[in-house]
Amino acid sequence: MIDLYTWGTPNGHKIHIMLEETGLDYTVHPVNIRAGEQFEEDFLSFSPNNRIPAMIDRDGEGGNEISVFESGAMLIYLADKTGQFMPSLADDPVGHYDVLQWLMFQMGGVGPMFGQAGHFRNYARERASEEELQYGIDRYTNEAHRLYGVLDRQLAKRDYLAGDYSIADMAVWPWCMAPDRRGVDPADFPNVLRWFDTINARPAVQKAVQVLEVESQRPAVHDEKSWSIMFGDRQFGKA
Repeated sequence: MIDLYTWGTPNGHKIHIMLEETGLDYTVHPVNIRAGEQFEEDFLSFSPNNRIPAMIDRDGEGGNEISVFESGAMLIYLADKTGQFMPSLADDPVGHYDVLQWLMFQMGGVGPMFGQAGHFRNYARERASEEELQYGIDRYTNEAHRLYGVLDRQLAKRDYLAGDYSIADMAVWPWCMAPDRRGVDPADFPNVLRWFDTINARPAVQKAVQVLEVESQRPAVHDEKSWSIMFGDRQFGKA
């Protein structure tokens, strides 16, 4: 059994998808990131960067409990555990590293840059003027478009990012769920749109995105406490 500490965010959905696709038994433990539950001592004991998702595998290798934080590391762990959705290094080293490089593309590029685009285009407008925000909006919207272009060119050659459907696709796909929040028109990237719709039709994916869907709904406006937790003093350890 896997205890999954999570919330209904793109990074959370990566792991929800993998667990549903593999059929592993897991228990969801909601971590309400707007209420500050990610800073609680028990959670920090196995997720020291105070981020979701994190997990504890109660049936790890050799009967040991194994805890893993960082969503990319979790996907690799689950692929190794199940032998699914990533070629083994021993049997197919080229395919193995192909999946890993596209997973790292998500971890180092898509996630951080799409997140910043979403922040400046949406959340930051609660606290700053358009003039103050314009550089950030332009910078990260342009980067989101650039990264979509990289994806589109790759998907012009392949059905999935690394050949077969893999943890690389599971990592990128949730970040493409709300392109309008990043200032992207999906019609401009037809190969990404085809890929997105194909994955969206998978039953396991449809089930996975329902995990904590209601609980995780974004507020229209953050109150002072939730803003401090998400973006302000509490987030940076000053409160």
